[in-house]
Amino acid sequence: MSTGQMAGIDAGQYSLSDEIPLTRRDQPQGAVCASLILAHGAGAPMDSWFMQQMTERLVARGVAVFRFEFAYMASRRIDERKRPPNPQAQLLQQWRAVYRAVRQQTAGQLAIGGKSMGGRMASLLADELAADALVCLGYPFHAMGKPEKPRVAHLAELRTPTLVIQGERDALGNRATVAGYALSPAIRLDWLAAADHDLKPLKRSGLTHEQHLDSAADAIAAFLGCPCFGGSLTPTTASL
Repeated sequence: MSTGQMAGIDAGQYSLSDEIPLTRRDQPQGAVCASLILAHGAGAPMDSWFMQQMTERLVARGVAVFRFEFAYMASRRIDERKRPPNPQAQLLQQWRAVYRAVRQQTAGQLAIGGKSMGGRMASLLADELAADALVCLGYPFHAMGKPEKPRVAHLAELRTPTLVIQGERDALGNRATVAGYALSPAIRLDWLAAADHDLKPLKRSGLTHEQHLDSAADAIAAFLGCPCFGGSLTPTTASL
């Protein structure tokens, strides 16, 4: 695996701009079957353990991964002060800027997505940006402890082929709760047994976090059509 930054951004440099956040590219050594812009969640940076593990697994499966940090997270890295996420309008504008920059230099299929909040912001823009696909890891269907206030209105009309990988016991949208939502037929849900919001299973399940991350990476590679996985962007009812 080779790792690099986009033109004009050196290793260790973090942008505080609301317009063009820092973006990092991780490239497979061989052929690239698809590219994915992967945004971090609300509380952890783009190089957190989860983001790094998913990136390494996807790159090993032929997916080029672009990661970036929203402005509030980049600021945390500079002064180590914990901040809440930027307002949604700013997060979306930062997403648009990253997508435009990556699209200009990336040939072939380009998907967008992310962990938790990063994936939710991507879902709000997927149709607007005409992204080739959307991938959400632990989608926050509702805020913690507030299942009566779902964040799913836009998901009913979503047109972009979408893969949501969700833990069955996710506190922000478990299997029973999500079953009651009206979701677009463009959305495919893959459930991971006994897993939480970070896709980590209960110990008594006999499954490991690493196994679930492997399964998630396999599902994403297949969904994006990587040849070794024989996948497609067409949602299948078997996973709903």
